[in-house]
Amino acid sequence: MEFLHTLINGLSLGGIYALVALGYTMVYGIAKMLNFAHGDIIMVSGYVILVFLSMTGNPLLAIFASIVFCILLGVVIEKVAYKPLRGASPLAVLITAIGVSYLLQSLAQMIFGADPKMIVIYDFGSVSIGAFSIEVKTLLTLFASLVVMISLTLFIKFSRTGRAMLAVSEDRGAAQLMGVSVNRIITITFAIGSALAALAGTFYLLKAPNMNPTFGSLPGIKAFTAAVIGGIGSVPGAMFGGLLLGIIECLCNAVPVLSPYTDAIEFLILILILLVKPTGILGKKRREKV
Repeated sequence: MEFLHTLINGLSLGGIYALVALGYTMVYGIAKMLNFAHGDIIMVSGYVILVFLSMTGNPLLAIFASIVFCILLGVVIEKVAYKPLRGASPLAVLITAIGVSYLLQSLAQMIFGADPKMIVIYDFGSVSIGAFSIEVKTLLTLFASLVVMISLTLFIKFSRTGRAMLAVSEDRGAAQLMGVSVNRIITITFAIGSALAALAGTFYLLKAPNMNPTFGSLPGIKAFTAAVIGGIGSVPGAMFGGLLLGIIECLCNAVPVLSPYTDAIEFLILILILLVKPTGILGKKRREKV
């Protein structure tokens, strides 16, 4: 019974990591860049929820506002910071992404201060089935994450925009020759990734309601780890990697001897997987054009 409880918690946490990892992997697959500012969108969504909760007291309105704001922020970041560097070296783009990350954290600290702020979105309570009891927010996070991941998969597979994303991911030049607007697809990708990060921020706040300017740093790094474990650039890989990492983390935290070393174990697993399969578990080798 205790193992089942830990497993459900792990899947719920893994769903959060998977949502953020999807943003990383989509941007990498389509724009061929690592957006290390992506984790800070989680932090921004938390502060937007804080502001709207204090103004309206309506959790649903606050969550909706955070998603809209993060989508707009993601599009602005892409247009202002990344689009001018489209033909630049990967190192220049990487440094810019790190700079954007620190900029967002510094702005949050200037506006809201460095002290942690408690944000209680809603108390869902818990449900009991016989002797088994679990928090509703855990089940809600797991269910919502799975619905979003399935919806995104169907969108990419069957919608015209999704097929254009796949085309740009496979061969940007060929897709452009076929009439696909690469800039538009990259902007849409950033918008979707930011929306997923905002949702992940909401679910993460349900688990850890203490908000500060570095709130999104660790989940962002772990989500990136999940994307690499699953196979960076692979949507199913990001989902699998996120769920796997969440389960590993909760299993380690459930064992007192392993609990202090949970983060080290997660990154050790990343190293071991990459030693065996450098492209990640579900990643595929790509032939680079010269």
